[in-house]
Amino acid sequence: MATLDKVFKLAVELNASDVHITPGEPFMVRRTGKLIRLKSQNLTPEHTVQLISELLTPVQLEILTRERQLDFAYEIKELGRFRGSAMRHNRGMSGVFRVIPPEIPTLARLGFPDVVYSILDNHQGIILVTGATGHGKTTTLAAMVDYINSKRAHHILSVEDPIEFIHPYKKGVVNQRELGKSTHSYQNALRGALRQDPDVIVIGELRDLDTISLAISASETGHLVIGTLSTSSAAKTVDRIINSYPAGSQNQIRAMISEALKAVITQRLIPGADGKTMHLALEVLIGNLSVANLIRDNKTYQIQSTMQMGKKLGMRLMDDSIMEMLEAGKISPVEAAANIDNKALLKRFSPSIAKMPVE
Repeated sequence: MATLDKVFKLAVELNASDVHITPGEPFMVRRTGKLIRLKSQNLTPEHTVQLISELLTPVQLEILTRERQLDFAYEIKELGRFRGSAMRHNRGMSGVFRVIPPEIPTLARLGFPDVVYSILDNHQGIILVTGATGHGKTTTLAAMVDYINSKRAHHILSVEDPIEFIHPYKKGVVNQRELGKSTHSYQNALRGALRQDPDVIVIGELRDLDTISLAISASETGHLVIGTLSTSSAAKTVDRIINSYPAGSQNQIRAMISEALKAVITQRLIPGADGKTMHLALEVLIGNLSVANLIRDNKTYQIQSTMQMGKKLGMRLMDDSIMEMLEAGKISPVEAAANIDNKALLKRFSPSIAKMPVE
């Protein structure tokens, strides 16, 4: 048993989201968005190297030595899986480990509205899950795959870095490929995917132009593509995709993405008022005809207004979601102010907070 197994067990018991191993500090965990130092001795640089090395295979250790960084997965039976990220830096070696629940949560349990089920009932096109790092995009992706896997007899092919949730065969078949272990890159996996008879292609991260281009091409050829991007709003997501292309190609990609885009779901985890839980705030853009026309005509700045008018269709703005949680007492005015764009909406809750400048 690795030494860190006890720390991981404690992290699960504390309902922590991450474990941090850093030279010069005790073991730390992140709980409800805040780092907490555990009661342990400060770790030495030699100790952190030993702790992380115990978790790695010889091949992984060789990659870490060569590349000075490594993403990997580690599993403890009957406890769960952990996504590890080890890196060399000026003080030695550190590791951060994301706690992955042993069971795949359902969309309902995560708090997604019914419109998301309708979005996932599409059989082709592209669905994007966006948000900052650490705000649950991978968990959402897993819940979406589980929904499709439970409902349709489809071949779902995923490309992940690393594999976090393990999907069983249900009504469909899920084949999961891991970067560095079963494929060299997202591009390599996606080029091969179209010859592997997939119905659904899941991409852990659209991290570069090649991956984005292959994802859009796959969505245009009769596949449903689901992927993630680290963007903070629906409109910024569309702009990010278009701006990743050279200027001379942007008119063409506007036309392509306007037809392929089925939805952008932007999410943010906000600490609860009880100090013990995290609540999911959502922004939902549905790719209907109005949105397609705005994208094609280079008027993405009007997407927010279209979403405001499209509430009956299931669209929602992040600010509206935050206000719903505030009014329900799930989050505090202070947390709402830290996350909301239009602080004037908070006036009746706290006039002083409403006057705070936007950071």
